[in-house]
Amino acid sequence: MLHGHGDDRYRYTTTIHADFSTNVWYGGEPAGLKDYLFSQWDRINRYPDALAGQLAEQIAGHHRISADRMLVNSGTTETIYLIAQAFAGSCTTIVTPAFAEYEDACRMHGHQLDFLDWATLSELPLLSTQLVFICNPNNPTGAAFHELANWIARNPQTLFVVDEAFIEFTNQLNTALPLLDQHNNLLVMRSLTKAYAIPGLRLGYVIGAPSLVTRLIACKQPWTVNTMALAAGQFIFDHYDHSQLPLSQLLADKRQFVAALSGIATIPVYDSTTHFFLAETRVGTAASLKAYLLDKHGLLIRDASNFRGLQPGHFRLCTLAPDKNALLIDALTEWMH
Repeated sequence: MLHGHGDDRYRYTTTIHADFSTNVWYGGEPAGLKDYLFSQWDRINRYPDALAGQLAEQIAGHHRISADRMLVNSGTTETIYLIAQAFAGSCTTIVTPAFAEYEDACRMHGHQLDFLDWATLSELPLLSTQLVFICNPNNPTGAAFHELANWIARNPQTLFVVDEAFIEFTNQLNTALPLLDQHNNLLVMRSLTKAYAIPGLRLGYVIGAPSLVTRLIACKQPWTVNTMALAAGQFIFDHYDHSQLPLSQLLADKRQFVAALSGIATIPVYDSTTHFFLAETRVGTAASLKAYLLDKHGLLIRDASNFRGLQPGHFRLCTLAPDKNALLIDALTEWMH
């Protein structure tokens, strides 16, 4: 999906006063990163590490694993397409609603697709497919699945591709990385763009058994991770303890935001474990609401109707600073009248 994601402000000339459409941490990049990147500017005169091996070793050390179990990529989206290419033609399950790139990447590489509704996961369904993609916590709902270990154990014939792009935004879910010591049928994708507010640099990584990583490397193009992205990753892990977002405060602001939205009777809000969540307009459609908020108030939301399984009224919101959240609450109240 080249268009239709959140944070599509580049498509509009309207002044945006607050962007609720993106799941990226609104507080900006870690302190000191901008100055560090400028200090590394001369590095752009040379080719970057073809496979980002130095950064891979640094991240592997952080996770206390061997470097042959991980691969650094240009964001989680590159990882998704690499996996789809490496397992081209497979029968694949996608847990929905889901990030559209799972489906797009799989279709590009000839996968036979099956779709599994998130609501059925509590049954730990048996799978007949070779791969399954699951985002945990989920995008766009913010739901968390706590029985992943049992589900993996019940389906040893299926490769589980777990997207943890938003793991830093919940306190109700632990990472699946420890499961890699027990299961070879698991790949865990991580993003460095959301929690560290660097989506324009494109940076992420995947961890799995060495044989799986080798299979992905066989499909990877050289130099996909640019020099500034590599430098950003090195800075983040050099200053890891000082680069984390204030999750407790962010989730407290989210609860206050949701409570205020709940006062608008015709906009139900759905439960979420993260700073972002789904809502639904019972007046008009999400597309018309998005256009209204943009044109009349300079506010941008994520029309979520293009997620498989969602309806025309669904939209996704991300928690911003309280004063920004108040702007949206006032605008939505006006929309309903």
